[in-house]
Amino acid sequence: MTLPNDVIEEIWGTVSQKDWESWHWQFSHRLSDVTRLPRRIWQNEDAETIAGVVKHYPFLVTPYYLSLCGNAAPVMAQCIPRKEELDNHDSLSPDPLQEERFMPVAGLIHRYDDRCLILTNHICAVHCRHCNRKRFWARQTTASLTENRLKQMIDYIGRQKGIREVILSGGDPLAMPDGKLDALLGALRSISHVEILRIGTRMPVVMPMRITKSLCRILKRHRPLWLNTQFNHHAEITADAAKACEMVLASGVPISNQSVLLKKVNDSFTVMRDLVYGLQRIGVRPYYLFQCEPVLGAGHFQVDIQQGKHIMEEIWRKCSGLCQPAYILDSVHGKEKIPFPHNSPLPCYETSCY
Repeated sequence: MTLPNDVIEEIWGTVSQKDWESWHWQFSHRLSDVTRLPRRIWQNEDAETIAGVVKHYPFLVTPYYLSLCGNAAPVMAQCIPRKEELDNHDSLSPDPLQEERFMPVAGLIHRYDDRCLILTNHICAVHCRHCNRKRFWARQTTASLTENRLKQMIDYIGRQKGIREVILSGGDPLAMPDGKLDALLGALRSISHVEILRIGTRMPVVMPMRITKSLCRILKRHRPLWLNTQFNHHAEITADAAKACEMVLASGVPISNQSVLLKKVNDSFTVMRDLVYGLQRIGVRPYYLFQCEPVLGAGHFQVDIQQGKHIMEEIWRKCSGLCQPAYILDSVHGKEKIPFPHNSPLPCYETSCY
């Protein structure tokens, strides 16, 4: 159990261990009113400015994830609004991967021939300030996966014989109730040419209580299935997170990690080394390190590509092969992932946003 710190008690009062360990309590007690945060968390931010930020990009955090902020500025940077989110540059876009271009059916992204991605919802446990889908946040209460939308998606996937892998994303698929998630996975599993299912979720990081025995039984039932999550800093690898990952692994579902390179969060070799070593210890494969995309509202997180390449070169030289993610840039045209191998020239990014 992660013990509630003084910030938690100041906001929610005394919390029983039973409530704290319940994902239903955590989810229903997410904080959306930034003014309830103790002033010291805002540091030097002006209250009026922060109000302007959350008007554009709403604030949302679980008690659990907020409890990690006490002594970890890199965690705080991922969930506390900052005035820099209102900075606008020509290089930034609300949809940097042009996902809307690749939606043959509403909510289904088909960019690569052999796989597609379903936006199951616009609901998350935490609004991560670097999110590449910040444009969806204001729509979170109106974007559920209806039966009609699901039928359209299943029909489309059924017609596209080349699709062998379906990725559930969002929002966060694990924000769905168990029954709906089970039904969705079952519908996809019934399509003969769909071989692999994948779930992209931050729940093991921001609300590990969501990983329950009931959920793990569902995941096990629909294997082969992979779970991809996003740890960005070693401070996020808590005992609770490790337990959640162990439960998933014990059900026969492998876990891969897709970090995002973020300024003042993990933009150094030592921090990335501690992260990948920590992931290895809990059985999570360091899979990708993504270059932060030029998304509107997250420009202040961008790290120079040359710096990222230098960090990766250090990892390649000094860390075990099991601890080496691929350093990846999503193409601006959304049709490919560009790896940055240490023995090839640095690729040119066409928007020159870095």
